[in-house]
Amino acid sequence: MELLKLNLAIEPDLQNFIQFVLTAVGNLGGNVFVASLATLTLIKELRSAGAGTGYPLPATLELAERKLLAHWGNDGRHLAVALFPVPPDPTAVRQLYQHLQQSTARADPAVLLRRTAEMERFLNETRERTEQEIRAMQDALEQRQAELSATIQRAETDALTGLLNRRAYDEKLQQAYRRVLRQKNESLSLILFDLDYFKQINDEFGHQYGDAYLNKMAHAMREVVRTDVDLLFRFGGDEFAMLLFCDAQIACSKAMKILAQMNGKVSIGIACIAPDDSNPPELEDFIHTADKALYEAKNAGRGRVVVNGCPPSSGTGCAHFCQPRETK
Repeated sequence: MELLKLNLAIEPDLQNFIQFVLTAVGNLGGNVFVASLATLTLIKELRSAGAGTGYPLPATLELAERKLLAHWGNDGRHLAVALFPVPPDPTAVRQLYQHLQQSTARADPAVLLRRTAEMERFLNETRERTEQEIRAMQDALEQRQAELSATIQRAETDALTGLLNRRAYDEKLQQAYRRVLRQKNESLSLILFDLDYFKQINDEFGHQYGDAYLNKMAHAMREVVRTDVDLLFRFGGDEFAMLLFCDAQIACSKAMKILAQMNGKVSIGIACIAPDDSNPPELEDFIHTADKALYEAKNAGRGRVVVNGCPPSSGTGCAHFCQPRETK
């Protein structure tokens, strides 16, 4: 039987609860002295659980046959404060219950005000602590995201030139391809580059010069693209690539600028997907078209640009290659 229930938010609540426990022991014929020793342990447990700190700690006093039990919190913690030799008389139990209920109903206004103030303080402190914990979690999450982003960037970046590497190329190309097919409002051009006679340059002038030459190519590529829009890659060795969200004519113009900066010593192949293409190529065919254009540029004497497999010109100009070759 539950005899009493209180929230031990402030110190007077805790003291009243202990006093009610001792009153119950005495009224039911128990040993108050022995119960007083038990309440010392009870007070320690209740304080440890947050009693008297503004925390609304629920506590109940319950009679279970010959045991008087104190319960607190919401996790089943309890302590036996008295053991009666025989079950208490039901009349005495009812009278005790009425007495305890009347005692808790007569609340001192000053105590009520203090309880309200303490609970308000507790709630404010809890809110501030929670906000600090949330901010700390957000900071930790942002730091973790930054670390993860940096790790991914390192994994996808060519260490020498700072361009994206082959791993990133495979992923970014698929994303760009799906994007233009889904939105149907922009073109996509894939440009493949091969530095002409790079092995000879590297062998003749040394690897340090060769590295500088590769960085010169990376710089030339950066000069013609839009930051955070177009994508630049180095596969390794002397192979480079660009993904541009533009048509073949603009891609050709940019390729020619790179060719000029590299003194005409780059072979370049371009493939393009147009937004009005009713039958766009599969991704593998798109890549193959650029590969084929690059091969034709190299096979025709290098140092030139081929767009979508059009035959190369005899010189380095490519004005008439800015449109794909018509098929019969």
